[in-house]
Amino acid sequence: MSSAKIEELCINTIRFLAVDMVQQANSGHPGAPMGMAPMAYTLWTRFLKCNPADPKWPDRDRFVLSAGHASALLYSMLHLTGYDLPLDELKRFRQWGSKTPGHPEYGLTPGVEATTGPLGQGFANGVGMAITERWMAEHYNRPGHKIIDHYTYAFLSDGDLQEGVSAEAASLAGTLGLGKLIYLYDDNSISIEGSTDLAFTENVGRRFQSYGWHVVGPIDGMNTGEVETAIKKAQAEKKRPSLIVCRTTIGYGSPHKAGTASAHGEPLGQEEVRLTKDNLGWPYQQPFTVPDEARAHFSRVKERGFSQQKEWSVKLEEYRRDYPDEANQLERELAGELPEGWDDALADLFKTVDKPIATRDASGRVMNATARKMHNLIGGSADLAPSTKTTLTDCGDFGAENCSGRNFHFGVREHAMGAIANGMALHGGIIPYTGTFLAFYDYMRPPLRLAALSGIRVVFIFSHDSIGLGEDGPTHQPIEQVMGLRAVPNMVTLRPADATETAEAWRVALNRRRGPTALITTRQNLPVLDRTALAPADGVRHGAYILWEAATLPEVILIGTGSEVHLALQAGKLLQEKGVKARVVSMPSWELFDAQPPDYREKVLPRGIRARVSIEAGTPLGWERYIGLDGTAIGIARFGASAPGNVIYERLGITTQRVVDEALRLLGR
Repeated sequence: MSSAKIEELCINTIRFLAVDMVQQANSGHPGAPMGMAPMAYTLWTRFLKCNPADPKWPDRDRFVLSAGHASALLYSMLHLTGYDLPLDELKRFRQWGSKTPGHPEYGLTPGVEATTGPLGQGFANGVGMAITERWMAEHYNRPGHKIIDHYTYAFLSDGDLQEGVSAEAASLAGTLGLGKLIYLYDDNSISIEGSTDLAFTENVGRRFQSYGWHVVGPIDGMNTGEVETAIKKAQAEKKRPSLIVCRTTIGYGSPHKAGTASAHGEPLGQEEVRLTKDNLGWPYQQPFTVPDEARAHFSRVKERGFSQQKEWSVKLEEYRRDYPDEANQLERELAGELPEGWDDALADLFKTVDKPIATRDASGRVMNATARKMHNLIGGSADLAPSTKTTLTDCGDFGAENCSGRNFHFGVREHAMGAIANGMALHGGIIPYTGTFLAFYDYMRPPLRLAALSGIRVVFIFSHDSIGLGEDGPTHQPIEQVMGLRAVPNMVTLRPADATETAEAWRVALNRRRGPTALITTRQNLPVLDRTALAPADGVRHGAYILWEAATLPEVILIGTGSEVHLALQAGKLLQEKGVKARVVSMPSWELFDAQPPDYREKVLPRGIRARVSIEAGTPLGWERYIGLDGTAIGIARFGASAPGNVIYERLGITTQRVVDEALRLLGR
C-alpha cells in the first residue's frame, strides 16, 4: 500500500472510531474529530515525543486537548498508538465507569494530561506546562546534559479563543516568550448556534501577533503536508509561542452535515454514518473497525517512543554520574516527594513574636522558611504580592530573560492565574501557589474546581479574608466566598486563627498530594495565641480542636474560625467569670474535621451539648451542620461597608459581647 493510501486509511480510522463512539453512545461531538483527524495524525505520527507504554515519562511532550468536547479524537489516538485504552473502552464512551468520559479527565485515562471541558482552561493549562518545562530545564540542564527538553502542544477550538481566560493566558505566554509552546487552532467557523460570524469575526492571527506570538497560517488543516511544514516552522521559532491557524471542515465527509452546526454536538445518525463511510471510501460497515494496516502503522509511535525514552534513560544515568545531587533532587521532585526536614523550622517560627501579626504576614514568613529547603515551591500573585505577602525573598523573578526565578508575576489575570498554576502542577516536578484577595476568588472558580476534580497539589492563597480589611468597602470584602470554597469537593479550605495555626495550615497544604488547598489569611493583625494556656496549634490537622475550656463538661460550645477565634476565646473567659462553663473550639477547616473518626468529632463537639454558637465574619449559611437547629450562627447575611474594620465589626454585630449574649440566651440565663 502506498504511503498516501496508508495515510488516508489511518486518518479515516481516526475519524470513524470517533464517529462510532458518538453514535453508539448516542451522545457526543463527532464533527470536530472528523475535521481534525489529519492534524492529529500528523502531530502524533511525525512529531509527538511520547511513550504509550509509560505515559508518565518525565521528558515526554505534553499534549492538551483544550477543545475537550472533541474527546473522541483523543481516545482514538490513545487507543491506536498503544496506550492502555482497549477498544472495549471506546465502545463504552460516555458510560458509567468507563475510561472514556464525555470530556477528558486527568488521572482516569492513560495519556490524558489535563481535565478539559470548560473552554479556555486547557489553553491556560498548556501555558503552565510550558512554564514548568522552561523552569526545570533552567534548573537542571547542564552543558552536554539536556535532561528536560520537550514541547507543549494543544488543539484549540473557536470556543477556546472566545473565552476570556485564553486571552489572559495568551498575553502572559507572549510576554514570557514561551518558544516551546505550540498550539494548533481548529478554525472551522462553526459553533453550537451556527456560523462563528454570529459573534466572532475578529482576526485571530493578528490578535495573537499583538500578544507577541508567532503565527503560522491560515493553512489547510486537512492537508498533512501543510500541517507538518507549519509545525516545523513553529519548532524553529525559539523565542515566541506559536499559533498555527488550521482551516478545517467540521464533520468532514458527511454528505449532509459537513460544515454545519448539526455536526458539532450530536450523533450523525445511522443512515448518515453509512453515507459518510461510502463518501470517504471506507468499506467497513462494522463499527469500531481498525484495519490491520492502520494498526501496524500507528504502532510505530510506540516503537519510536520506546527508543526515545531508552535514549533519555541513558542520558539520565550519565547525568546522575556527573551530577548525583541534582539527579536525586530531580527524581524526588518529579515523584512529588517533599525533602526531609522541610518543615523543621515551622515549630519555632513564631515563638519570639510578641506582638500581633496578620496571618497574611505569617503566611509569608512560613513560605520563605519553607522555600529555603523546598527548591520547587514556586508561584506568584495577580499583581498583589506586596499585599498578599507571597514573594519569596532572594529567589528571583521568572521572566523571558530569566527562567530560573521562583516568583511569578501573573499580572492582573486571576482567571488565567489559577488555570496556569493547574498546568504547572499537572506537568509535575513543582508545587505551585497563587495569591490574590479572597473577594476575587469569584474570578478563579473554574480552575479551582478543576484542580479539585483533577486531584492536584496547588496552594491557592486568599488574603484580605473579611470585613476586617476595612475601608476598601464591600466590593473587596468577602461574604460568601469561604462558603463557596467549602462547597467544592476535594478542596481543603483553611482559615487559621493566628500565626501558629498558619504555620500548621501550610504543613497540611504541602502534605496534601491529591488535591488543592485554599489558605485564607487576614489583612488585620491578630494576637499570637499564648499556647502555654491553650492547646497546641497542631490540632489544625484535625480541622477543629478544643482550644480552651473552663471545664471538661462544658455547658456551651463556642466555635470560631480565623480572626473570630479570638472573639470566641474572649467570650469564653467572660462567660467563665459569669459562672458559665464554656468550651472554645477553633475550626480552621470543615473538610479536615469531617474526615476525622467519629469518636474524635464526638470528643470535640459532643452531641449532648446542644448550646452552641459559631462565629465567622461571613455568611452563616451551612453552620447548622455543626451547631444544630438549636444553636446560633453569628455571621453576616449582607454586604459590608467602607469604614475602619473595627467599626464594621461593631456595627454588624461580630463582637465578643454578642457571643456572650447569645450563649446566655441559649442557656436561658
